[in-house]
Amino acid sequence: MPHRRFARTAGWLALPCLVAAGLLAWYVTREPATPFAGQTSQGFDAALVERGEYVARLSDCVACHSLPDGKPFAGGLEMATPLGAIHATNITPDKATGIGTYSLADFDRAVRQGVAPGGRRLYPAMPYPSYAKLSDDDVRALYAFFMQGVQPAEQANIPSSIPWPLNLRWPIALWNGLFAADTPYAEKPSQDPLWNRGAYIVQGPGHCGSCHTPRGLAFNEKALDEHGGAYLAGALLDGWYAPSLRNDHNTGLGRWSEAEIAQFLKTGRNRHAVVFGSMTEAFNNSTQFMSDQDLTAIARYLKSLPGDAGRDGAPWQYQAASIDDAPGAHTYATRCASCHGLDGKGQAPWMPPLAGATSALAKENASAINITLNGSQRVVAAGRPDAYRMPAFREQLSDQDIAEVLSYMRSTWGNHGAAVDAQAVGKLRGHTDPASSSPIILHMR
Repeated sequence: MPHRRFARTAGWLALPCLVAAGLLAWYVTREPATPFAGQTSQGFDAALVERGEYVARLSDCVACHSLPDGKPFAGGLEMATPLGAIHATNITPDKATGIGTYSLADFDRAVRQGVAPGGRRLYPAMPYPSYAKLSDDDVRALYAFFMQGVQPAEQANIPSSIPWPLNLRWPIALWNGLFAADTPYAEKPSQDPLWNRGAYIVQGPGHCGSCHTPRGLAFNEKALDEHGGAYLAGALLDGWYAPSLRNDHNTGLGRWSEAEIAQFLKTGRNRHAVVFGSMTEAFNNSTQFMSDQDLTAIARYLKSLPGDAGRDGAPWQYQAASIDDAPGAHTYATRCASCHGLDGKGQAPWMPPLAGATSALAKENASAINITLNGSQRVVAAGRPDAYRMPAFREQLSDQDIAEVLSYMRSTWGNHGAAVDAQAVGKLRGHTDPASSSPIILHMR
C-alpha cells in the first residue's frame, strides 16, 4: 500500500515536471516574434541603402565585425570573455559563410533579440540588449545596407573556445528574459525632440552602456537607461576603465559643456581629453561620421544625467606643484613633462592635461597603467592621422617605475586617485600588448 501511494504521488509530480520541461524547451529554442515576419524584399532603393550605412556607423558595426587587414564585415575579431574567447562572425551577404540567406525577419531577430535562424542564441558580446531599442525603420535600412551595400566575402566563422558545458547557448534565452530590453525606444513626451534623439542613439545604436555601465554578477548591465543610477556610471572592461558619462565632476562629464562633448566625438579631442584605448576605435570608425545634429543630441542627453557626489568624491580643484624628490617625480619630469607639462596642464587640445584627468581621479587605475605600458592607437580625424601619439613605455620602464610615476601623477595638482601598486602593473603587462602605431580605421564599402 505505501508503495502504491508513492507511485501515485510520483506520477502526479512527474506530470507538472514534464510540462515545465516542455515549456522550458520551447522557450529556449523558439524564434521570437518580429514585425517583419512574412515580409519579402524585392530590392531596396539607393536612399534606403545610404541611410542603412549611416545607421551602421551609428552602431559601429565595422569595429567588431572587421579586422584591419581583412574585408569589411567578414568577422574574425577575437573577443575575450570570462568564459573563453569568441570571434565576431561574418555578416557580409555571402550565402555560404555570411548572412546572405537571411530574410528581413531573420536579420531583425539576430540584431534586436540575439537569435539566429533556427533559434540559436547569440552571445551578448553582440550588443543586442541595446540594439533592441532600434526602430523598425532603422532595422529595415540596416538590412538594406548589408544586403546591397556590402560586398560578399567568403570567410568561415571561427568557433569559440568556450568549453563544454559552458558553451551551451540555451541558458542565454533565460538571461535575455531577465536582462535584455525587448521593445524599441519609446520617446519621452516630457522631453524635447533633441533629447529624445540623443537618448535613442546613446541607448540604442550607440550602445554606450555596453562599455560605460557597470555589470552585475550575471555580466548584465546594471541599467539600460537613465532610470537607473548606475547607467553610464563607468565600468572596468578588458583592461580599460570606461569612465562615467554622467555629470560626475571628477570621473565624468561634469566639467564638460555640451559643445565640448560634441567636439570630442567629432574631432577626438577637446581641452579636457583626447580619445584613447577602446574609444579610439569607436571614434575612428563611428562617432566622427555622425551628423552635427546627432552629436549635439547625444551631448544634450548626456548632460541631463545627474552625477553622484557620494560615488564621485569631493570636486577636483587644481593645485600648483613643483617637481620634488617624491618617488616618480623625476621619471615624470624626464619622460612625461615634455608633452603634459611640468604643471600637468598639457597642451590642449593636442596633448591632454593630466591635472584633473579622469584616469588620475578614478578609483580604477587600469586605463592609466594600460596606456603607459602600451601607448595609444593613432587617432584618424577626417582622414588625417594624428601627429601626436602616446608612446609605449613597457620596454623603458619597470613595473616599479610605472607604479611610482603613476602614483605621483594621481596625487599631484589636486589629483586624488589612489597609489598604483607594481603588482597591478605587472598583471596588465602580462595580459596586454602594445598599441599598433598604424591607424585602425576601416572603410565599410
